Amino acid sequence: MSNFLFDEFDSVSPAAWKQKIQVDLKGADYNETLLWKTDEGITVKPFYIKEDAKNTPINLPKNGFNICQSIFIDDEKIANSLAVDALKRGANTVQFKASKPFDPKTLLKGFPGDTPIYFRLTFLDADFQIKLTEFCHSDNTFFQTDIIGNLAENGNWFINLKEDHKQLEKIVAKSKNCISVSGDLYQNAGANLTQQLAYTLAHANEYLNHFGAKVTSKIHFKFAVGSNYFFEIAKLRAFRILWASLLNEYDVKNNETHIFTQPSLRNKTLYDYNTNMLRTTSECMSAILGGSNTIANVAYDRIYHKSNEFGERIARNQLLILQQESYLASAQNAADGSYYIDVLTHQLAEKALSIFKQIEKGGGFLKQLKAGIIQKKIQESAIREEEKFNTKEIVLLGSNLQSNQNDTMKENLELYPFVKQRHIKTLITPIVRKRLSENLEKKRLDNE
Repeated sequence: MSNFLFDEFDSVSPAAWKQKIQVDLKGADYNETLLWKTDEGITVKPFYIKEDAKNTPINLPKNGFNICQSIFIDDEKIANSLAVDALKRGANTVQFKASKPFDPKTLLKGFPGDTPIYFRLTFLDADFQIKLTEFCHSDNTFFQTDIIGNLAENGNWFINLKEDHKQLEKIVAKSKNCISVSGDLYQNAGANLTQQLAYTLAHANEYLNHFGAKVTSKIHFKFAVGSNYFFEIAKLRAFRILWASLLNEYDVKNNETHIFTQPSLRNKTLYDYNTNMLRTTSECMSAILGGSNTIANVAYDRIYHKSNEFGERIARNQLLILQQESYLASAQNAADGSYYIDVLTHQLAEKALSIFKQIEKGGGFLKQLKAGIIQKKIQESAIREEEKFNTKEIVLLGSNLQSNQNDTMKENLELYPFVKQRHIKTLITPIVRKRLSENLEKKRLDNE
């Protein structure tokens, strides 16, 4: 392409830009007015130049992203019907969630053989999972099994430490794609971006420490993305750099990083719930441009309604519009060349790596989890975020800003939308997923 048009203009140096900005500020201080610092300690500038970027190659998906439909298995025939219908209506991937063993033959009747399937099992049964693996017999089958994530979220092992590891060892010996790392837990509990990256990396490293480098091809990741649009894009890209860097220490090269992403629930609201559609649209775009392999959107009414055809159809169609009508079908590398995103990516990676090294120096992720250090750090971050929400520094439209006081929800609740109190003995303090607007919504419900 000719540079004829661009050659008409003289290049402008960064110093000249800054000088022009200083003039336009009319005496206001440049640093105080236009530079701002995030909770992660990243200073954001008003403009970036070519020299700021590092342009580190990132191994992104080459065939676009999958649109995933999440379905809970209560009855195999009903779950099968819902899954087949979703595949006909635009989804090309299904995530099945189950709390007990099920009949795979009934569940997967009529499925195209190459359909990627994710199984999120909230129980640990190696024999069942191995039989399920043999039945599916596909490289596109992923088991979102995470014994460390279960400990972190519930405070207990599935069975006990020894038995959980024994079961997982049997699974690893017979299955592909059989270990998932639940990075989404940390985001939904209130961890900041660098904490999410560092804890997910340290969490995964515990599996590498136990199984060695041979397990790297069997590990995949779950992430949640919030509404900090560019930062969330950079977060997913930064993790690919971090994971590749860690695997390099294990002398593993060219390993694919498989990322399953969902919008966060932390910023979703009970009142003025239609705004959740705006939030999930932005978050799905971040997931796409950040390089997710698979994206499962969440319905706008997820927090208070049981799964329903309308909500799931809207959620699926949001992704279809982004994929087909917004031409983002193969846009994972669209952020390449953006100086701003490149700088954010490397700053997040560097700060997360620093936290990761501190965790490893302190004995590793599991040791710090059992000591309550990880929980304390996340809680501190969550409290800071909630304080910003209370002072409206963080705004959730319809909740802490421009709320409709005539809007009532008490009669519409099919699900309990708040953190449930658990009265069970736990080995460690669990990491709790909690929405930002919960306390405010409880007061509004009480006053209806």
